[in-house]
Amino acid sequence: MTAINKVKPLDTPSDLEEKGREKVAEALNRLVADSFALYIKTKNYHWHMSGRHFRDYHLLLDEHADQIFATIDPLAERVRKIGANTIRSVAHIAQLQRVKDNDEDFVSAPDMLKDLLAENKKMAKNMRDAHQICDDAEDVASASLLEVYIDETERRTWFLFETTRDLN
Repeated sequence: MTAINKVKPLDTPSDLEEKGREKVAEALNRLVADSFALYIKTKNYHWHMSGRHFRDYHLLLDEHADQIFATIDPLAERVRKIGANTIRSVAHIAQLQRVKDNDEDFVSAPDMLKDLLAENKKMAKNMRDAHQICDDAEDVASASLLEVYIDETERRTWFLFETTRDLN
């Protein structure tokens, strides 16, 4: 029998405690999955937007989708920087995501915007929860990254709230 070269698992060095890193990685991976799901949902609504304010809503959702997409790689790379594995497939995203998919053939513009408002509010809460996990693990880099994303998510929530105030 010949010896098989075993590849050593990815083992990025870190001075953070192992247990804390595992909790941070788990929390960040859920956010990566949520970000992918919220990105797709936002693009879905962007692509299927219709109605009186089509152009404004279409552009707003495109801007939001770009912002959400921009969070995915830094979050996933942060997981790798602390020595853990991150998302590997669409199935993995589906296992971890807390954002609810919407596969309806038609969703009205007001319902799209209200749905995204609710999802962004949940995302901000989930980011704050992950921030606390980072604080507990003394992972200031991950916490700092989340602070920027929480602010961006709150901005999206604010814009969606103001946009939906007068919608039926």
